[in-house]
Amino acid sequence: MARIRRRILVVDDEPDVVASFKVSLEDAGFDVDQYTDPSIAISNFKAEHYDLLIIDIRMPQIDGFELFEHLHKIDPRPKVCFITAYEINYHALREVFSSPDETCFLKKPIQMSDLIRRINLELANPQ
Repeated sequence: MARIRRRILVVDDEPDVVASFKVSLEDAGFDVDQYTDPSIAISNFKAEHYDLLIIDIRMPQIDGFELFEHLHKIDPRPKVCFITAYEINYHALREVFSSPDETCFLKKPIQMSDLIRRINLELANPQ
């Protein structure tokens, strides 16, 4: 019986980050779509297509929280992990999320083994 591969969307304005995430996640058995432009990610986003979104918080034009709001309107089902190289502004998070403590945040740089472990944990937990 074939195992269903989980589908992940990665959006980060740094091409090296999305490329390394894509390679590592595909090696770990995930299907990965990647974008460096949030606007293109929005226009290509499909409902009921992704299990998890990995979104950089700081991007030009559209920040990660705004991007998540756009994608969440199209499909509220996927879980999300935000990534950032900066300190997390929990005050700003409370404006977007009712319980930011339950939201997945990853700090760059991140070891790929830690990323994969966290993604597996997120996907194993019911919403």
